[in-house]
Amino acid sequence: MICLYLNLKKEEDMIKGHCNCGAVTFEIKSEINDIYVCHCSICRRSTGANGISVIISKISDFKWTNGSNQIKTWHKPNHDWQTSFCQTCGSTLPGENDDSRMYIPTGLISEGDDNFKIVHHIWVESKAPWDEICGQGKQHKKGL
Repeated sequence: MICLYLNLKKEEDMIKGHCNCGAVTFEIKSEINDIYVCHCSICRRSTGANGISVIISKISDFKWTNGSNQIKTWHKPNHDWQTSFCQTCGSTLPGENDDSRMYIPTGLISEGDDNFKIVHHIWVESKAPWDEICGQGKQHKKGL
């Protein structure tokens, strides 16, 4: 009985998300609470906003559940930066942060974000002059 309860608890705690049109869906099986907000000029141009807020997951805990064939990825020339997006609706999608981690745009999360909290603002030295950072997240001039 205890094992059954633990399995149900894991399913309840799973983080789920999707793009704007719902063509691309994913789930994350690890507990995540920390949000990172990148204020760099590249992320601003990619989103058309003051930056991007993301959560970070182990690649092994992340799974595409539908629509992986709808994903397009753009690599910035002469740079290691890339972004992925839904080819139907254009929503920014999760991508590999490095060999072991995924970044997931926080705005895509539809379930499991009840305890999320901004803990880090990165590339603050590159933020737009009109961007006012509020809250208690730690500010870093560059990345972590």
